[in-house]
Amino acid sequence: MKTTDERNRQLEIDDKKYLWHPFTQMQDYMRERPLIIEEGDGCLLKDIYGNEYIDGVSSLWANVHGHRKEKLDIAVRNQLSKIAHSTLLGLSNIPAIECAKKLIEIAPDGLTRVFYSDSGSTAVEIALKIAFQYHQQADTGDPKKTKFISLTNAYHGDTIGSVSVGGIDLFHATYKSLLFYSIKAQSPYCYRCPFGRSYPQCDFECLKEMEEIIKTHSHEAAALVIEPIVQGAAGILVQPPGYLKKVRELCTKYNVIMIADEVAVGFGKTGRMFACEHEGVAPDIMAIAKGISGGYLPLAATLTREEIYEGFLGEQEELKTFFHGHTYTGNPLACAVSLANMEVFEEEHTLENLQEKIECLKERLQPFAALPHVGEVRQRGFMVGIELVADKTSKEPYLPEERIGHKVIMEARKHGVIIRPLSDVIVLMPPLGISIDGLNRLCDAAYNSIRAITEGKPAA
Repeated sequence: MKTTDERNRQLEIDDKKYLWHPFTQMQDYMRERPLIIEEGDGCLLKDIYGNEYIDGVSSLWANVHGHRKEKLDIAVRNQLSKIAHSTLLGLSNIPAIECAKKLIEIAPDGLTRVFYSDSGSTAVEIALKIAFQYHQQADTGDPKKTKFISLTNAYHGDTIGSVSVGGIDLFHATYKSLLFYSIKAQSPYCYRCPFGRSYPQCDFECLKEMEEIIKTHSHEAAALVIEPIVQGAAGILVQPPGYLKKVRELCTKYNVIMIADEVAVGFGKTGRMFACEHEGVAPDIMAIAKGISGGYLPLAATLTREEIYEGFLGEQEELKTFFHGHTYTGNPLACAVSLANMEVFEEEHTLENLQEKIECLKERLQPFAALPHVGEVRQRGFMVGIELVADKTSKEPYLPEERIGHKVIMEARKHGVIIRPLSDVIVLMPPLGISIDGLNRLCDAAYNSIRAITEGKPAA
């Protein structure tokens, strides 16, 4: 029988020997001691040595109400006592039906159908394929519409179709020869405006370009794909007020399907259930994942309008079927816990109670802006991006080899906080269930870690 110390040392050895971690330079990883999580409770994570950390990025933007939430735990156990999985291909199951009904009840107006998958990438991939196939075969479609419009700095996932409409070279450039062509519009990155303008005096130069692109390509564009309100993986880029609503109007005007990628921003993280709600926008297709299951199990969904769904109806010989599916589509365990997740939102008034925390977070972030190497602090709801720069006046970024963002998050671990950077943008995105005290601890740790690394001023 191994002692606890022997077990832990073996786990660290085996982690480096067998695992290949995502979005991780493994050569660097091998030089560091791995942090191995064993337990979670509320908004805290505990490693194999018993050290506790605030889950400052909600386990990659997915955990909503905290870990080991009793109602969600019970939902999984109850469903497990019935059946863990049954295919949705030609069959159905109770949790998948009930979860789909609830999703439509809370979704933006006009969305009526739910197609399940298992990750944000696949939810977007499905949205692209639905829009494309719809135009090829529906009576109200147009077979000439075969291209997609998306934004620079966009991130829609890691599958080939999702990468094709992405716009972050760091993640996507390597695969360029594998991808299909997509039409790019400049995203509203106000801090580093591609048009050299300043908001609000810019007169929405980015929207003028967007309209010209949509107008020019409307005859061939099957759909436009957008992350509503916040571009997450780009560094928490917050769109200026009115931008999303105008994009919706342009899609309607020029008859282009609007796909809203709510994978990162959905389920409360911007302060509303879905980010589209901030500007009263109803997309034609919406992709959701991450927070859908409260951070418990892999589940995603692509929601569509009835008109789009009807474009796939026909006799068998017409071959209008949407030939797409996943083995674990509509998994009963995942759907059961997702339904419980949405019930918690209602029973505990999660969104209403979140508003005070959002204001607290806003107040706590104000001192960050004064730090000499913080270029900009961006916040929408519980989504925060703190952009670090080598020179505040010129906005000159740090050199990649300096790994400033990585150094900051490693420093934060010493303060009992787990966060993850997007290059040199420090991201804070705790579970919605975090307490005010937890928020204060998170902000203190982030502030002190940024000072320690960028100014050489460790906390007293």
